[in-house]
Amino acid sequence: MVARVFTTAFEGVEARPVEVQCAVTPGMPSFQIVGLPDKSVSEARERVRATMSELNLALPSKKITVNLSPADLPKEGSHFDLPIALSVLAALDIVPLEEAGRYVALGELSLDGRLISVLGALPAAATAASLDLSLICPKDCGAEAAWVGTASVFAAETMLQAVKHLSGERPLSPAQPGKITTHHPGLDFQDVRGQERAKRALEIAAAGRHHTLFTGPPGCGKSMMAARMPSILPPLSPREALETSMIHSVSGLIDQGGISMTRPFREPHHTASMAAIVGGGRSAKPGEISLAHNGVLFLDELPEFAKPVLETLRQPIETGKVVVSRANAHVEYPCGFLLLAAANPCRCGHLADANQACNRAPLCSQDYLGKISGPLLDRFDIRLDLSPVTFEALSDLPKGEPSAKIAARVARARDVQLSRADDDDKDIRLNGDISGGHIQKVAAPSVQALEMLTQAAERFQLSARGYHRVLKVARTIADLDGAQLVDVPHLAEALVFRGLPVFLKSAA
Repeated sequence: MVARVFTTAFEGVEARPVEVQCAVTPGMPSFQIVGLPDKSVSEARERVRATMSELNLALPSKKITVNLSPADLPKEGSHFDLPIALSVLAALDIVPLEEAGRYVALGELSLDGRLISVLGALPAAATAASLDLSLICPKDCGAEAAWVGTASVFAAETMLQAVKHLSGERPLSPAQPGKITTHHPGLDFQDVRGQERAKRALEIAAAGRHHTLFTGPPGCGKSMMAARMPSILPPLSPREALETSMIHSVSGLIDQGGISMTRPFREPHHTASMAAIVGGGRSAKPGEISLAHNGVLFLDELPEFAKPVLETLRQPIETGKVVVSRANAHVEYPCGFLLLAAANPCRCGHLADANQACNRAPLCSQDYLGKISGPLLDRFDIRLDLSPVTFEALSDLPKGEPSAKIAARVARARDVQLSRADDDDKDIRLNGDISGGHIQKVAAPSVQALEMLTQAAERFQLSARGYHRVLKVARTIADLDGAQLVDVPHLAEALVFRGLPVFLKSAA
């Protein structure tokens, strides 16, 4: 008699179904787990033995074989403890055989029989729903897994509770979803005096998800304004919240089962490795670009990052996904993020300051900013050089516009874009996501604006990517203005933010 319980093996944010089969047969007493288990799965034998002892049960003097099917799929993680234990109990007829087969189980066993929380409860619940099965998991995972409303989720505190639930002796109540939270950063743009062009650039970037690069001397407000970016971004939609939570679930970043509607804001240090930024490691975990999915990735001191790390960003920026390939894993993660970066003009930071002239100019700037390659720089929609605000201006200037007012304009512009989105391509939701085939349809400029853009492209040798990115920024500016057509003022502002003011002066 073979007992069956289901569980999952994680490949990125996908939870692949795994059938845990257990057979108790005559032979030399042994307990074997087969099906490409890693060390943590193989050690489940001892945790299961200790748990059985806590339940006053003894394993029979027979051959116990547990097979994790499909056998060619690597199995990693301590969440296999609970399904292995349940399959053994079902094979021993302690738990009803048919009832055990109706569940996807995951959870780590403590030696005293408690169930310890594990990663990935949310994608595991989604897999259970797709298989039309229920999920049983540790109590601490129940609130997270219950967000998948199409699956019945039961959360047990101990192994004994799980056994009594499956045997029908004391059924568990279905778990309830955790709280919906919205984190208010407490930082507001009204604290920023001056730098109106930079604040306008961030408003455009937030409205259309346009990648932005600020350069300027130390203390001009680059990091200060970037830290306030979350205050003008709209909350996550239900679809985006689920996408983001799936990634955070496999990374262990969901707090007490609650789903956050606040967009992620990730700011890794410049010493971060390639695996930390893009994803990887032994288990091909998601990196910062995936943890920032549907949110903002802020790279402060951009040239200080290792050049190979910066170059790995080029493909994810274009595709919105990253494939992490390792010897034992080939995993795809979504990474639709807004890249916000800041850099000093040179290593000392005072390249353009006559009072603190750089004694190595212009080589200092060339060496320092040389880490930012042309192809990567071309992927920034908005590039803006900032100047410091004088002490006199800081005391004389009034407070800036509150974040709430900017956020309202951003939300209106995003609503326009979402209403215009092509139903055939759900990935194209904002102007920054528009692909080449849709640009002429969505961001077609007026005759005069097209003539201006053509002249700018010829004079400044814009790449095809740069040409399209200028059009997309102009489309966002038009959306902020409530205009149906991309006209000369919108395109002129987009060219300025592309770093091409000389053309506009000569055109005037």
